[in-house]
Amino acid sequence: MKLGKSLTAMVAVAAACISLAAIAPSASAQSATTDEAVTSSRSFPKTTTVKKNLLAESTSTSVDSSSNWGGIESLNPPQTKSTAEKEAEAKAAAEAAAQQAAQQAAQQAAAQAQQQAASRSQSRSSLNTSTSSTATTVKAPDSASASALVAYAAQFVGVVPYVSGGNTPAGWDCSGFVQYVYAQMGISLPHYSGSQATVGTAVPSLAEAQPGDIIANGVHSGIYVGNGMVVNALNKNAGTVYTPVAYAFSGSYSIRRLL
Repeated sequence: MKLGKSLTAMVAVAAACISLAAIAPSASAQSATTDEAVTSSRSFPKTTTVKKNLLAESTSTSVDSSSNWGGIESLNPPQTKSTAEKEAEAKAAAEAAAQQAAQQAAQQAAAQAQQQAASRSQSRSSLNTSTSSTATTVKAPDSASASALVAYAAQFVGVVPYVSGGNTPAGWDCSGFVQYVYAQMGISLPHYSGSQATVGTAVPSLAEAQPGDIIANGVHSGIYVGNGMVVNALNKNAGTVYTPVAYAFSGSYSIRRLL
């Protein structure tokens, strides 16, 4: 009985040993297989050389002379400008345009001034020539009537210039003109518009005025010619001209009748 038990125990031990012996080679084989897989998956070759000058190696390059890089050297990329640069260019352009416009305006003004000066010179020359011959070309009044006075005064329109203090066809002011014209009719008048506003007979209104009447106030005088117009020595720019009564007299005035 004891012998049987002993044999059974021995058989069990032997079976366990055999099992262990079978498992151990399998584990070794599996371990070996795993090591071989790790070794075979290496991506980079083993390096044994020590690199000393890393900076030199990193900047050292070589290019194959036969390589084609697509003509990079010949590229012409667009140049961009900053906002400040664009604003500076716009300001410079505006200043240049303003300067050019100012120069053109100055040139035009100078040319216009030259033309006006030439025109004035020509006008003076023509006026002097006309004035010098006025005494011989003007016809004397054919009568002492108001219509004759108006016709006589009309001969000086556009011919005789305005000269302050003057009272001859060489040049006269407003009251000097009225004084001279009436003198040719044998009527003596003072050389002052304020005094001329008191001579003769007063006419109540312009509606009742007749050609030949004097219209005057403290600053101006003229001879009424009808239709609300006067002939007068207006100013230095106009000379002796026809003007509306409302234009020649800005304020109140007196209408005086001598003929």
